[in-house]
Amino acid sequence: MIKLLVDGQEVEVEEGSTLMQACEKNGAEIPRFCFHDRLSIAGNCRMCLVELEGSPKPVASCAMPASEGMKIITKSSSVKKAREGVMEFLLINHPLDCPICDQGGECDLQDQALYYGRGMSRFEEDKRAVDNKPFGPLIKTTMTRCIHCTRCVRFMDEVAGVHELGAVGRGEDMEIFSSSPSGLGGELNGNIIDLCPVGALTSAPYAFKARPWELDKVNSIDVLDGLGSAIQIGSKDGEVLRVLPRLNEDINEEWISDKTRFAIDGLKNQRLDVPYIRNSSGNLQKCSWEQAFQLMANRVSKINSSEIAGLAGNQMCLESMVSLLDLMKSLNVDNLDCRPRNSNMPISHNNKASWLFNPTIRGIEESDLILMIGTEPRYEAAMLDARIRKVWLKNKIFIARIGGGAKSTYPINEIGNDPSIIDSIYRGDHSFNKKLIKSSKPLFIIGQNIFTRSDSIGILGRIREIAKKHNAFNDKWNGVGILQNTANIVAGLEIGFVPKLKTSLNTNKILNNFENGKIKFLWSLGRDDLDINNKNADSFLVYQGHHGDKGAELADVILPGSAYTEKNATYINTEGRVQNAYAAVSPPGSAKEDWKIIRAFSSYIDKTLPYNNLEELRNRISEINNGLTTENFLIKAENNDIGDPKTSLLKEEITNEKLNFFMSCNISRASETMAKCIITQQGK
Repeated sequence: MIKLLVDGQEVEVEEGSTLMQACEKNGAEIPRFCFHDRLSIAGNCRMCLVELEGSPKPVASCAMPASEGMKIITKSSSVKKAREGVMEFLLINHPLDCPICDQGGECDLQDQALYYGRGMSRFEEDKRAVDNKPFGPLIKTTMTRCIHCTRCVRFMDEVAGVHELGAVGRGEDMEIFSSSPSGLGGELNGNIIDLCPVGALTSAPYAFKARPWELDKVNSIDVLDGLGSAIQIGSKDGEVLRVLPRLNEDINEEWISDKTRFAIDGLKNQRLDVPYIRNSSGNLQKCSWEQAFQLMANRVSKINSSEIAGLAGNQMCLESMVSLLDLMKSLNVDNLDCRPRNSNMPISHNNKASWLFNPTIRGIEESDLILMIGTEPRYEAAMLDARIRKVWLKNKIFIARIGGGAKSTYPINEIGNDPSIIDSIYRGDHSFNKKLIKSSKPLFIIGQNIFTRSDSIGILGRIREIAKKHNAFNDKWNGVGILQNTANIVAGLEIGFVPKLKTSLNTNKILNNFENGKIKFLWSLGRDDLDINNKNADSFLVYQGHHGDKGAELADVILPGSAYTEKNATYINTEGRVQNAYAAVSPPGSAKEDWKIIRAFSSYIDKTLPYNNLEELRNRISEINNGLTTENFLIKAENNDIGDPKTSLLKEEITNEKLNFFMSCNISRASETMAKCIITQQGK
């Protein structure tokens, strides 16, 4: 530890700390534009100047290392004068755009000019103007406002791993420049909007829609992938206008993906806002809730429980899943599933390790070697991929992949696609074993592509044995993680929304039997991946969801539900973390919260569910697992006995089916902004 004096008070900081950190530990407020806790130090803006005893002039506290015995003054007249001078220089070429700038009201330059500026300018020359740069459909550039802090450049280089921004020129001629004329690549670009301390980079879709003080702000979570990133939803007049990241060190730190941030325009497109029934002409027509429920009740009354099935979608909340589960139980229906059509993912509660990301998202930073099998985190979980890049950047760990895929933001050693490679590593005679032997905390990331294979149990079993042999299982580390790329499949598996009996049907069999007429009533709770080829005339499909997407095309009854921004609901992410989403706006039209729809229908078949409000429903959920009603509760696997290494592996190559990052769900598919992003990526 190092001891130094800040404004006459002794402060003790760790070796390697900067003067800024020492000053802030003492409670001093140090202004800054270029410095950011999660980026490298640049020392560009000079706003953080402090007085150092023995130094002929003020020093930049963000870049100066603290050393023993230093004496720092943060509030002297010379410091005040120096900061006023820096601010005056920064404002020389800055336009008076505040009344028309989207950054107004939350602008660092505005705030610091007020507190640290002179109050008047001596500049009488002409201001310079800078051409705007093409950053793509997400980011609006007004480069005349740029103060050259280079936060955007450093973020793209260090966090996003997309090296398309840089600074050219010197002094007055300096400009931020993009090497990509069609717009920036990557999945995290929108974060540079948050990082920009001025109005040079603002949100293009949000331009001129609202001022910050006009927005109603609600803290919630994202459900467009399997991570559940912490977000703040901003709305005005009942419409979601923007999404910003919230700090959550366990999941997304303080970043979010572009899909999380910009797909929100999909919340108002293609929405289901009234119930529909299919008439005798085969067309969907609007109807009342009573008409829809009565038609459904008549169908249910005429068939056996073995002819009924329920499927839950990947964005459905825990409350709606439990409600449908209870309804189906009251009808003695066992044909239930929440997994994709061809998924062989294990469902036993004794086997939770086979569907949880056991090392946790934050735990990735502890790993010293990573092997990915059948996954591309860059497109399946962008913020998890950023964690992998972070640990690679810090420790230069070895990262390998089986199954191939696109380039990522860190070097990946492709060791092949043949399943025999896993056998070879299992036997210990592969070159990769040399890396494993040296590793103390190896991490194995298994993707959903593995579970579409009939030999997935064999792959899991071999990975388990490899992990056991090479320090991946102990009291402090579980190095085998199953990466879920959708929001709430873990919740479905945890509550048992799966086929439990030998005679019960899984998703694949349910859909096959629905196509041939053996399943006569199918309740699709937000499922948009059904791919029903030939709907039997005797089969009856109920679609409950919030978008007129794939799942609603063949429906006989459509029940309009609510999106994640329109209800108080519970979700469980890929690592088993229980999180709550909160309503920011009301559902459109006659749409209702999903559990309320199921509860209302239950009375039409004399199977009324025993809860009338959210509190009563959550009491019911606590009977399944008390932790499911506790925010931030982490579900943990009791053992690591996953898979069976005795199961033979197929000769068929392991492949990664590339996920369309910008259109992975019904909300993002309805987003015009995401469609523009795809066009931009195709042009690169």
